[in-house]
Amino acid sequence: MPTQVAKHFFLLSGIHQTLPIAEVQAILEAEDYRYKILENLTQVLRLEVDPESIKAIQSRSAYTRVCCQEIFSCGANLSEIFDCIRSASLDNFIGEESFAVRVRRIMGVAPEIDRVDLERKLGEQIYELGKKVDLSNPGITFFGVLTDNKFIFGLKTAEIIPKPFSERRPRMRPFFHPTAMQAQLARVMVNLAQPKKGDLVLDPFCGAAGILVEAGLIGCRVLGFDAKPHMLRGGHKNLQHYGIEHGVAVADARYPPVKEADCIVTDPPYGRSASTLGTSTRLIVEDFLPVVSDRIPKGRRICMAAPQTTKIAEVGEGAGFKHIESHFVFVHGTLTREIVVFEKT
Repeated sequence: MPTQVAKHFFLLSGIHQTLPIAEVQAILEAEDYRYKILENLTQVLRLEVDPESIKAIQSRSAYTRVCCQEIFSCGANLSEIFDCIRSASLDNFIGEESFAVRVRRIMGVAPEIDRVDLERKLGEQIYELGKKVDLSNPGITFFGVLTDNKFIFGLKTAEIIPKPFSERRPRMRPFFHPTAMQAQLARVMVNLAQPKKGDLVLDPFCGAAGILVEAGLIGCRVLGFDAKPHMLRGGHKNLQHYGIEHGVAVADARYPPVKEADCIVTDPPYGRSASTLGTSTRLIVEDFLPVVSDRIPKGRRICMAAPQTTKIAEVGEGAGFKHIESHFVFVHGTLTREIVVFEKT
């Protein structure tokens, strides 16, 4: 990978506090990009990273909204902002293209600043350099974010539209099951497992195959097992619908008929709408993890979900895996999911 680095910032989804940041880091690590965290703000992550890495984040991320090359960062007050814009070397970021300026405010920060007026005044500073304004179809967009009493300003290099994920939500798929995970969370789990394009991703509890769909869409090979034939038929139908080459088979996850996979991403049954076949989620995980320990290479990862009460982090450590991270996702009053990442040691 190239060694060039520059300051970038990423506007993240506010859907969860920790998952969007972890996803960006996991994508960069999966794609072998080195990075340095400069600042972790509310819905904004500032990094030093190779500009080429933006392509990977744009093609893979579910919880990133906008990627920008940073021009300056300062306090969220007009005096500092205009001092910075006047001293910035904007010619390094804009050629003959037309431009627009957009500003986003996070959680009502700096209410004394009129966002639309700030866009206009920043645009005037750039216009004075002889650049052409085009608010409807600009060649480039300058993007600023007010967050945590700071203002971060830069050139937008990529935008991730969430609509395709919404179009793949469980009820929009050919086969629907109430236990199916939302597409965005499934994609994040795939990214946390850090597969590369072409890697084999295994889901031994694949059900309606939502996780495998998301893995296939970023270029991974996918393999799924399920103990229930009707669920497997539904998962096969969903994978076919999205044009994803795959392998699926009826199998007990405790006896997976596969020698090796590059990583495992899975969401075992919880015993609510999904049957645990007479056992509990914890017992399923306790039986499953030791068996798959020799199915993934050293240093590769498992990302799985389970009810918080299952305490799968301690189960994984008991099976000899290294616990990397956990994230807790509230679903409803009686269910909070723990999204956990293990590494084979």
